[in-house]
Amino acid sequence: MNPVYKKLQAARLELQRTAMTKSGKNKFAGYEYFELGDFIPAVQKIFGDMGLFGMVSYTHEMASLTIYDTEAEGSVVFTSPMSTAALKGCHEVQNLGAVESYLRRYLWVTALEIVEHDALDSTTGSNTEKPSSKPVDATPKPAETAIKPKMTGESGPWQMNVSFEPEGDPQEWMEAVSKACSTALGMSETIDDVMQIFKKNKRIFDAAKLQDPSGFKDLMTMFTKTKTKLTKE
Repeated sequence: MNPVYKKLQAARLELQRTAMTKSGKNKFAGYEYFELGDFIPAVQKIFGDMGLFGMVSYTHEMASLTIYDTEAEGSVVFTSPMSTAALKGCHEVQNLGAVESYLRRYLWVTALEIVEHDALDSTTGSNTEKPSSKPVDATPKPAETAIKPKMTGESGPWQMNVSFEPEGDPQEWMEAVSKACSTALGMSETIDDVMQIFKKNKRIFDAAKLQDPSGFKDLMTMFTKTKTKLTKE
């Protein structure tokens, strides 16, 4: 067996024994997560002590983290498909930097088996929810159809009829997401409805956060206001 695997496993165990604080916060879902600065310093020290070296690299199609054994020949590679971003008010290099920062964090989290809070459980309150008896249409739809979200209320999933990622103008896509979200929240009658909207469309909201952090913040404000309103009723 490649000796780098044994060293990497030892590094994972050592990192688990290291006290780390999560500085990332998701205020809507109510959970915290590790940012790069929370664990990279500890990882670098552990790697140095154990004779390991990690290098992140990118191509047009793939991001990769290669961990080398500096004391013997051997390495292990972790990969992730590249993505895109279109942050409001940012030029192409800044958008590229945002994508690389996200992927770099995800690669290290995967390689070191860093356990974080389950964001899905935070929005539903449970991971034992019974699946819907009706199939969920997960086929991406053109963004312009988003102003007519497919809502089936209590009898089915709260799936917004919006493409998971922009297929044209990112700004138009964000506007479509905002309209669909507003319509969905306007139809909700309970706090559970609000949580289901977030859960069923999490892929869309994740893409929105990457595309336009400011717009994503506005979406989360909609959720907060709706939850507050329903709580008072």
